[in-house]
Amino acid sequence: MYRTEAVILRRMNLGEADRILTAYTPDHGKLRMIAKGVRKMTSRKAGHLELFTRVQLLLAQGRDLDIVTQAEAIDSFPGLRENLVRIGRAAVVAELVDRFAVEQEGSRELYQLLLHTLERLSASDEAATALRYFQLHLLRISGFGPELALCLKCGKKIQPEAQYFSIQEGGVFCPQCGNRHPGNQQISLNGLKMMRYYQRSNYEQVRQTMIQEPVQREIDHLVEMYVQYIVERSLNAASFLRRVERMTDQRPAAQD
Repeated sequence: MYRTEAVILRRMNLGEADRILTAYTPDHGKLRMIAKGVRKMTSRKAGHLELFTRVQLLLAQGRDLDIVTQAEAIDSFPGLRENLVRIGRAAVVAELVDRFAVEQEGSRELYQLLLHTLERLSASDEAATALRYFQLHLLRISGFGPELALCLKCGKKIQPEAQYFSIQEGGVFCPQCGNRHPGNQQISLNGLKMMRYYQRSNYEQVRQTMIQEPVQREIDHLVEMYVQYIVERSLNAASFLRRVERMTDQRPAAQD
């Protein structure tokens, strides 16, 4: 038996009443566990094991999956459940942690980043900034942070001008080296500056910085393509979020 705090990332029904959960913990990394009988109407654990919930668990070690014997919610981040867009944003964060985290290898820094991001998405509408900050720092913590200061080919210091970004190599090429490598994508000077600022700054500094919409789209596109290259697949939650955001934008204005 052991106790751990965790955030529920994913769940899958098993049989008639059980559920398999994937959670991230500060000391044990990613864990897969089984919550027996949690889908029964009489289950006392059900409300404590919802998606994106921060929970205190008591687990019994099992042969294949550990078993949830007790669960007590610490924070359910209720703001996340106000609409589909916020649910979609939280789902993106959960899927990224699920893809990047290593089983039985904890990171308190990643756990704190996860908690803070869910708090930000739940409490405010600064979703684009929170997601962008989360993705770039998730990459850094996981050892995949893109190289943005030196050319990956010649090793020279990047100058204040437009550069090339390599999805495959994970960083920038100077103009002289970048145009020799097919598949590299141009990145503007402002886009490069903002990515570097996000990498080295804390969230309070980042949230007070205004970014032009074209630069936001440029950064978000490059980061998403880079993340997908690392995990070797498209992100289901990101596609879901885009569909929901399009539906929301297309809704007619309310009539008086």
